[in-house]
Amino acid sequence: MYYYPRAPSCTSAHPVGRATTGTSGVVLCQVGTYDRPGRPGSMVASQFALTLVTGVLLVVVAAWVARAEDWRSYAPFGTGGASSETRERQQAKPSGLVRWLTTVDHKDIGLLYGVYSVVVFGWAGFGVLVMRVELLAPGVDIISQSFYNALMTSHGLSMLILFGTPILAAFSNYFIPLLIGADDMAFPRVNAIAFWLLPPSAILVYAGFFLPAVPAAQTSWTMYAPLSIEQPSPAVDLMLLGLHLSGVSVTMGAINFIATIFTERAPDVSWADLDIFSWTVLTQSGLILFAFPLLGSALIMLLLDRNFGTTFFTVDGGGPVLWQHLFWFWGHPEVYILVLPAMGFVSLIIPRFSGRKLFGFKFVVYSTLAIGTLSFGVWAHHMFSTGMDPRIRASFMAVSLAIAVPTAVKTFNWITTMWNGQIRLATPMLFSIGFVSNLIIGGVTGVFLASIPIDLVLHDTYYVVGHFHYFLMGGTVFAVFAAVYYWFPLVSGRMYQRTLARWHFWLSMVGVNVTFFAMLLLGYLGMPRRYATYSVTVGPLELLTVLHQAATVGAVIITFAQIVWLYNMVTSWLEGPAADSDPWALGEDGLRSGEWEWFRRKRAIADGGEESEDSD
Repeated sequence: MYYYPRAPSCTSAHPVGRATTGTSGVVLCQVGTYDRPGRPGSMVASQFALTLVTGVLLVVVAAWVARAEDWRSYAPFGTGGASSETRERQQAKPSGLVRWLTTVDHKDIGLLYGVYSVVVFGWAGFGVLVMRVELLAPGVDIISQSFYNALMTSHGLSMLILFGTPILAAFSNYFIPLLIGADDMAFPRVNAIAFWLLPPSAILVYAGFFLPAVPAAQTSWTMYAPLSIEQPSPAVDLMLLGLHLSGVSVTMGAINFIATIFTERAPDVSWADLDIFSWTVLTQSGLILFAFPLLGSALIMLLLDRNFGTTFFTVDGGGPVLWQHLFWFWGHPEVYILVLPAMGFVSLIIPRFSGRKLFGFKFVVYSTLAIGTLSFGVWAHHMFSTGMDPRIRASFMAVSLAIAVPTAVKTFNWITTMWNGQIRLATPMLFSIGFVSNLIIGGVTGVFLASIPIDLVLHDTYYVVGHFHYFLMGGTVFAVFAAVYYWFPLVSGRMYQRTLARWHFWLSMVGVNVTFFAMLLLGYLGMPRRYATYSVTVGPLELLTVLHQAATVGAVIITFAQIVWLYNMVTSWLEGPAADSDPWALGEDGLRSGEWEWFRRKRAIADGGEESEDSD
């Protein structure tokens, strides 16, 4: 039988939505569910059998991979990190499924990251849509409170870890070698391994939704102790292992990006000439190296607390607040891990559609480095209500306010770049402008939360949800779509349907602002976050219901917009008109960067009927 250290647990005396630690933001407890200290023997036996089967499967997969590598070993054309001996025995890429299972080409791996991320994005979006439909009315009408908690847990982890970082890695893998003139990533095989760790990690995180008789994890994405210690479901352990595996993947990728940018740049690409997107990815990778290993260590400690009787995060040990410190030391840099490359996209795209170079390039680079440095000094602004020393709390408030300065520098540089420019409102530019406007709203609302008196009032309300969704959904995801449309002709060789793309932008813009502005208002009314029901709340029930309904309508609009996007991408990839070698007319303004030069050479060789040495 597994032993769980005793700690304050959720009981029927406490409503759904709050645990009893007395700390800030401890999340949903299903009433009377998680106050048992042990597990039944049958559950232990089933978990042991599952572990045994998983071990056998891993051995079989490892043996197959070793055999497949001997059977068909190849390196991508012009691999920067490959030795001369490897280059001498290059073979043509295999076709079909074998190609995608064995590829080490940075472009193929970038596409794999992209497909994986879109699948996770769809899962996360479907889950949150179910949650929003449940919140149309105050009572419990469609799904149970426990299933609501499970969906909320998977949605947060999916968007932040399983989708956010990999979708950025998709662009980094595909385009950084092209932008810096490298043949490939510094470590192509490590690059492939980093991707193939992700699908198993997602399966582990979602295991509770698919395994019979195993309840899905209901810890929320913050996994606050003691709730995450006392939940008896094995799905929590599988989720923690999956998150640890994804952290290993992200860390491997970060090391690879740093090594590639440092060692694989072309001779004519100096640090002064390095593009802004590569600067942001370099800074992001540095953040990952400091943040994700710490998260992995905290997850291991949480697993030990759950299964081996240690007391890292129990009340009689290190304490639940220790988990919050470790989690948010990763959690807030993670916000900038997600938004810095997005800022790189926008800093790259806005000048191309303004007909001029980026205003204050050096200051944008310096502000990127400043954000990366300051991001590790603001984590405790998530914990102002935990009762920490007021002097320490004030220092975190000061740094949290200070980090708004380099973000404002970027914003003013983007606006100044567009000022008096020859602006072309193509879809990439529309999403970039949408990114800037949403980021301003997210940033200004964040300044209020950095102020201790205001945070104590608004903490753990829907105001916080609206704030960080403006920053991430209205910010990072908008920048990702700007990059998708900007580079779609290069990747596919075809043009997308412009009318559908504009519909996608405007529907997304309307949906995001309707949904998350309604959440800001809900927070002002005192609506707590993470609640599956709001029939008994501190605010006027009729007004809360109307705002929840508005947020749900906005979520439906966002969902429809993404369906339009997916249809546009698939149909355009299959039958869209061929793109010319300079689809955005960047050469006219002298703004064609390295990846477009690569595309131009590739198209020129293809038009001449010759085989390109660096083509797919």
